[in-house]
Amino acid sequence: MSLYRYKARDEMGKLVEGAVEAPTEADLIEKLRKMGYVITGVYIASDIFSVQDFFAGFGRISPEDMIFFNIQLSSMLEGGLPLLTCLRTISAQMENKRFKKLLEEITVKVETGSSLSDALTACSWAFPKLTISMVKAGEASGNLSLVLKRLADFGERELDLRQQLSGAMLYPVILLIAATVVILFIVTFIIPQFADIFLKADIPLPIVTRILYGAGIAIKNYWYLLVLGMIALFLGARIYVNTRGGRFRFDALKLRIPVVGPLIRRAAIAKFARMLATLSASGVNILESLEILEGTIGNAVLSLVVAKVREAVRGGSKLSEPLKASKEFPPDIVQMIVAGEETGSLDTMLNKVADLYESAVAYSIKRLTSLLEPLFLLVMGCVVAVIMASMLVPMFDLVKVLRRR
Repeated sequence: MSLYRYKARDEMGKLVEGAVEAPTEADLIEKLRKMGYVITGVYIASDIFSVQDFFAGFGRISPEDMIFFNIQLSSMLEGGLPLLTCLRTISAQMENKRFKKLLEEITVKVETGSSLSDALTACSWAFPKLTISMVKAGEASGNLSLVLKRLADFGERELDLRQQLSGAMLYPVILLIAATVVILFIVTFIIPQFADIFLKADIPLPIVTRILYGAGIAIKNYWYLLVLGMIALFLGARIYVNTRGGRFRFDALKLRIPVVGPLIRRAAIAKFARMLATLSASGVNILESLEILEGTIGNAVLSLVVAKVREAVRGGSKLSEPLKASKEFPPDIVQMIVAGEETGSLDTMLNKVADLYESAVAYSIKRLTSLLEPLFLLVMGCVVAVIMASMLVPMFDLVKVLRRR
């Protein structure tokens, strides 16, 4: 099988482009003709390179685009439109060039007899396993529109949580950058000038002033070594974190950080409950759901717990038993899951858990923001005070010397 790109015109005369796998070029041409296309060009995808394709590769499929696609496709299917018509319509009005091209390829695959889930599987770099599994379950149950709606709801909740977290950190990050720039300017340009004056007047410098003076001179003369050192430290830390052991230790450390650790745990538990409820309600079996969760929960420590839960469930255990044994999930969550299993309403109970912990995350974010801002200002104020004191103390000594003269 080779991957071919083609250009053709449909029955309305509209230009259609795409890529599809076929045994030979003749087989592809025959398929396209059966679909009513007038072929204007066929070539092996690897044989041609275009500037447009090069720049399109730098685009990305944003969560917003994916949510909008799920909502549109769900609404159109619910309205009784055929799948192919839905895909063509959405593709025609998609503004994201890379996503538009991807949808065109998916449309061709569906036209040539593939199911939507198989077409998405062929583009697994763009569509996560969660989406593919849910679409497959929706096709099997005949409730594809409902499954897509649930998928869109899940995406909206996850995006909202991410935006809350990023929004909470925006102001402290801006303050940190501004304060760092100001402090570097003072240390590298202002303090050395004052220190030269004091040294020429034979004024002894306090130890703090000497340290800041030496640091300023070093930064000014060897800033490139500092930059290279920071880059090397960053790359080394990133390589270590990307190892299995490094990732586990780093994620374990994050969970133990005061204030921040509980927030990370609550966000992961909310994602676990919401995703498991969404997958289960869509008809995905529990083992496959746990396998998806293992790779997407976002924390190596909790991912290991999910892996152990999956193995226990495969052996005939209930979901709540290994969760309780792990001690990584709070007792209230375990008890709610136990109640859901006993009453046969696990999906409903998991959604309640997700609602509870999403509310807890929102409260924790507000609390974290209210703590970070004054704490950050206090720390920066103390740093600036030390710097100013390092200049003022020898300045007073200089004034005393001048009065004596």
